[in-house]
Amino acid sequence: MGKSKKQKAPKNHSRPYPSHKPTTQSNSASSTSHPTTPTIPFDPSHRILLLGEGDFSFARSLLEQHACTSLLATCLDTRSELVEKYPQAAAHISALEEEENVKILYSVDATRLQKGGKAVRKGGFDRVVFNFPHVGGLTKDVNRQVRYNQELLVGFFRSATPLLAPSGSILLTLFEGEPYELWNVRDLARHTGLKVGRSFKFQADAYPGYEHARTIGNIKGGGGWKGENRAARTYIIELKDGEGVQREMAERKRDEGDKDTDDDDDD
Repeated sequence: MGKSKKQKAPKNHSRPYPSHKPTTQSNSASSTSHPTTPTIPFDPSHRILLLGEGDFSFARSLLEQHACTSLLATCLDTRSELVEKYPQAAAHISALEEEENVKILYSVDATRLQKGGKAVRKGGFDRVVFNFPHVGGLTKDVNRQVRYNQELLVGFFRSATPLLAPSGSILLTLFEGEPYELWNVRDLARHTGLKVGRSFKFQADAYPGYEHARTIGNIKGGGGWKGENRAARTYIIELKDGEGVQREMAERKRDEGDKDTDDDDDD
């Protein structure tokens, strides 16, 4: 990223996500029903570290649709490996590299972030984000897969915690149902000195342009399913004594008039 590049004005400053129309109901409950507004746990002022980006479409959506211009987006693959797995990533990377305050790093291990380079070690992130982490097909044995993925999350939590700003948080998004529920995210967080402050439904359409990228790469013909159509949940993970993130989110919800009842506040 050359210093001569000019920073583009992010799109959609006035509305960070598309409006969602309420569903019509024939019974009397329709008069009191309201649309489910997506919970967007990001603010343009946030310094955001993205880990395990697939094709970088999520990073690009944060930039262009949510005005998040202070991004450090990373992936485990080298650039050549990434583009081979996800050819569409090249266009997303090019768009991100045009922005002065956006940086992309390759070969960053989410469990060894202190080795991720100076930009990562600097820390002070308001949000450290890991969407749909998975170790891949190391084994077909379900119990071993669960254990390997639990080890991945524990390593990630321990590595990410020192990089948080005083009121920062870790955002972890997983699919709902098995085997993901067997990972026991809340227990893993407690085991590493953290807690799940709250959780909420992840709505992919709140991030226009985002497409779920599978760990193994693109599947010829598109595969039998699309991750963005599958039920998923985001967990806000913070230090056990940290209340700053929950307070900030509550204030933002009041300001936006968000009446989403899907949120889960249990620890």
